[in-house]
Amino acid sequence: MAEGNGGATAPQASTIDTPSFSPPSFDLSGKTALVTGGSRGIGFASAAALAAAGAHVLVAARTESDVERASDEISERFGSAEPVVLDVTDTETCAHVLSRGPDLDILVNSAGTNRPGPFRDVSPSDYDAVMALNVRSTFFVTQAVAARMVSAGRGGAIINISSQMGHVGAANRSVYCASKWALEGMTKAIAIELAPHGIRVNTVAPTFIETPMTAPFFADPQFKSEVLSKIKLGRIGQPQDVGGAVVFLASSSSALMTGSSILLDGGWTAE
Repeated sequence: MAEGNGGATAPQASTIDTPSFSPPSFDLSGKTALVTGGSRGIGFASAAALAAAGAHVLVAARTESDVERASDEISERFGSAEPVVLDVTDTETCAHVLSRGPDLDILVNSAGTNRPGPFRDVSPSDYDAVMALNVRSTFFVTQAVAARMVSAGRGGAIINISSQMGHVGAANRSVYCASKWALEGMTKAIAIELAPHGIRVNTVAPTFIETPMTAPFFADPQFKSEVLSKIKLGRIGQPQDVGGAVVFLASSSSALMTGSSILLDGGWTAE
């Protein structure tokens, strides 16, 4: 029984009598989205899903040929897209570019990296590289986009691609876990500050997804077997598994959701 009805049993023929009620919609027509790391993997799948839902998508990455290829494919197969060459680790240039671009309704921070290895072997350069892309760049891209959203005064949705590793720990992933736990906490704090402006901030936290970055790891049968032993649904995730959650968080169907995380982990964290 849902909260808010005082425990009373609703009449058999009841209807929703709120005049403003309308069914949930995932339609993003008229919205503009920016997806960082959008040229491949989860970023590309997110950009394609947003375009298919009706949004005009700015596909951002640092390599011109990659973003042009990705935006062309999305335009041909899914919807409206255009390339944006953007190195999110270059904070000053990034802020300048974002201050001059179109007003955004949706931001997906998908750019990220990982350098797995034993905790005792982590070098300062490994630590700095992972934290710079996964945390620092996400923070300042969000800051720049949020400034535009607040100025436009029409709200917005910010979606950070996190990981199940932002909710648990794992051997050989100390820095990656640190970055994703930081991302989860950062998301909650930013969500509180931006809520008065109608800007929602959430994370999507997938399990292992088969992408160009993870493919070399799955070439190791023992590693793949260990991963599958923890995913209760019995399969490695695919980039398109993330797209539905991104569209949900970008749309009015999640209008009451902020400061939260959607776990797409196949049951990994259920035990």
